[in-house]
Amino acid sequence: MKKFIIRFTATCLTLLMLAVGVSLWTYHTVVSFSQSALSLEQNQVLELKSGTSFYQLVTQLEHRALITDGWKLKLLVKIHPELAKIRTGFYELIPGDTVIGLLEKLNQGKEKVFSVTLVEGLNIKEWTAILKVLPHSEFSTEVFNLVLAEQGDDSNLPEGKFYPDTYHYRAGDNIKQLVEQSYQKMQLELNTAWADRADNLPLKSAYELLILASIIEKETGKASERPLISAVFMNRLNKGMRLQTDPTVIYGMGDQYKGDITRRALKEMTPFNTYKITGLTPTPIAAPSGAALLAAAHPADVNYLYFVSKNDGSHVFSRTLAEHNRAVNNYQRNR
Repeated sequence: MKKFIIRFTATCLTLLMLAVGVSLWTYHTVVSFSQSALSLEQNQVLELKSGTSFYQLVTQLEHRALITDGWKLKLLVKIHPELAKIRTGFYELIPGDTVIGLLEKLNQGKEKVFSVTLVEGLNIKEWTAILKVLPHSEFSTEVFNLVLAEQGDDSNLPEGKFYPDTYHYRAGDNIKQLVEQSYQKMQLELNTAWADRADNLPLKSAYELLILASIIEKETGKASERPLISAVFMNRLNKGMRLQTDPTVIYGMGDQYKGDITRRALKEMTPFNTYKITGLTPTPIAAPSGAALLAAAHPADVNYLYFVSKNDGSHVFSRTLAEHNRAVNNYQRNR
């Protein structure tokens, strides 16, 4: 009887040690697995739709060969059950991401962030073409006017009232939120520029500053010239001279513009033909940058009335028509 008890005890100890050994091996295997990298060589996306269970996730990862031995992943969440709480969303997987890193990403809802740049100098029609093809987003062509209306602006004239910048969104977001950010930022930048403007500008309102800034933006090829171009337009306004700037004519031509301004377009009386009208156009012609707003608010202290392109992005500035004509002959007529 005594021998039996000894043998039984020894067997139990052996089995216990074996169980402990298996448990330790399993634990270390699972821990090692959790710290291993996913099998991917380039960025991939993982979309978890509403109702996706953790076990469905494991199947999806195995099917896409991102992991092997899915049982280890199932066992991992037995050890750390909090990791099984995955969130619906659109996630980006990057080479080097570990299994535990993926679970933490899904657990914390760290979705992929998309970005879009609304470029300065483009108009609402051009921005609309950019926004309507953004991936994983909801967009309406009326979004700009909708945002204006919600801000108390029922003009249906959105041109120039939204700030050009890089904005971010997540899959499924309504682009209206992004457009609202753009509107609020333009209001802030415009109001700041208007409040800090130079004395005695020939402008009656912040909106006129916005209009002029948009024209400066379209005429500027070299950033350092913005204050000089602003000064030319300010000097012309002060003297009652027409602005005579091509970008306004192009804007007024709309879809009729095919790369060249026709003589007919220059002679046609439209609200945007600054060769025919005196003063500013009725609306901005593009989205001005912050630098263009500052240039409009602080023109250079010069008495230039003319400028002509040197065909390299820069301009020659002149005080008199005679000087201007010589510059035109040098840089335009002899091309």
